Amino acid sequence: MERTTIDSVTYYHLPEWGIKHGVFTRAGGVSKAPWASLNLGGNVGDTAQAVRANHERMYAALGVRADRACTVWQVHGIDVVYASRPVHGRRWLAAADALITDRADTPLAMRFADCTPILIFDPRKGAIGMAHAGWRGTVAGMSASLVKAMVTAFGCRPADMQAWIGPSISVDRYQVGEEVVTAARAYFGDVNQIIRRDPADGTAYFDLWAANRIDLERAGVENIQTAGLCTAARTDEFFSHRAEKGRTGRFGAVMSL
Repeated sequence: MERTTIDSVTYYHLPEWGIKHGVFTRAGGVSKAPWASLNLGGNVGDTAQAVRANHERMYAALGVRADRACTVWQVHGIDVVYASRPVHGRRWLAAADALITDRADTPLAMRFADCTPILIFDPRKGAIGMAHAGWRGTVAGMSASLVKAMVTAFGCRPADMQAWIGPSISVDRYQVGEEVVTAARAYFGDVNQIIRRDPADGTAYFDLWAANRIDLERAGVENIQTAGLCTAARTDEFFSHRAEKGRTGRFGAVMSL
């Protein structure tokens, strides 16, 4: 994983992939506090003009066409949308939490602020996918749904896929209620690898990185990298809904063939 800065816009990426992609930090935008500065969220209180300017800066830094970018209205589900082109007169394709495409020059874009970016590249089929997985999506199988969608749509083989679990809140900062533990147990079965208990009071902490890795592995993906960057611990680089008590922006992730 490498960190790159272009015109003050900073993003992380995997250079070995050989495609245009990145998970962007909060640096290099025009938004004022508390959304400073590269806020991509249009429904968090920031001005529409600033959000549009930030999108333009993000796409320009990656060298992709903003007018070809496709996104979704994220709803913490597991639906996957095939992207071929933007919808005329609307900023998003559908209410969903994942996008896939095999079309060149069709950037996929999503927004995050503690939830987990899941990026998948299949170099054999020339296909990409991106998902947004908070605890709800994770315990409903968002990662596995993304893999299955690419298998169905493009004939991908999970063993050919390369996955990247991007920056998100770490287990150290992600205290959750027992309803999350129950939901995790219902989907994963054994939760020993994904739920950590505080030895002092027994409260639960959820490991989104481990849970999504397990889900990807069960779906047949073998090549998986984890960024290992905690958004809640690194509010200097990322927006964090948990650490900043909801008064914050959204950072972006983009992929394009």
